[in-house]
Amino acid sequence: MTGPKLRIEGVSRTFPGVAGRPPLQALEPTELSIVENDFITVLGPSGCGKSTLLRIVAGLDRPSAGRVLLDGRAIDGPGPDRGMVFQSYTLFPWLTVADNVAFGLREAGVPEREIAETVAEYLEKVGLRGFENHLPKQLSGGMQQRTAIARALANDPEILLLDEPFGALDNQTRGLMQELLLGIWERERKTVIFVTHDIEEAIFMASRVLVMTARPGRIKADIAVELPHPRHYTVKTSPEFSALKARLTEEIRVEAMRAATTA
Repeated sequence: MTGPKLRIEGVSRTFPGVAGRPPLQALEPTELSIVENDFITVLGPSGCGKSTLLRIVAGLDRPSAGRVLLDGRAIDGPGPDRGMVFQSYTLFPWLTVADNVAFGLREAGVPEREIAETVAEYLEKVGLRGFENHLPKQLSGGMQQRTAIARALANDPEILLLDEPFGALDNQTRGLMQELLLGIWERERKTVIFVTHDIEEAIFMASRVLVMTARPGRIKADIAVELPHPRHYTVKTSPEFSALKARLTEEIRVEAMRAATTA
């Protein structure tokens, strides 16, 4: 394939007004190119349109203008070529861990023997071997999110989309989940777009960090993260990491202040 894996062309989103209020512009016209195997993190103040942009890429929302192209094809709805992981675990509570991971494969008509092999492979990768027959309510939050990640990866999507997937976890579990997901990416090299509020998380995970302005959102900075791989958690104490954190903290602070003054 030549050209970018994903292309966002002039995408904007305005939500209609309700209860007599004027329409709300969430996104200004946005341009972005993402190459295959890139790991993009997206930062910005609350309400800046990060999740709206991700939902448009997922096909869960439609832009008011512009289009999104995946491998040169326009996205017009959800599809198995994009795997989505939300902050809430969105598991089927009545299905076991194995059946949750297998759900998309069964919907696609994959033979049961192949499903069993794929489920075992991805539960091994996310450290859930031995929990195949547990229900979600029997798992910790981190384990539920591991199941959600395994379910998304098992369908072999072209792009993995994650909307603050570790936001509900405690700090220690969150750090372990960052290492887990980054390790999977380092081995499999999926194309990833990862929305987060956490600056350290954004730097640690990414090959590029995008910073969005206060609403209406647009991309104001596109910063390369040139820290080496495999990336160990101790990189967070390096001078290079600290310099990136200082730069991004200032970028986000400016936008958060602007959002506060216009709220």
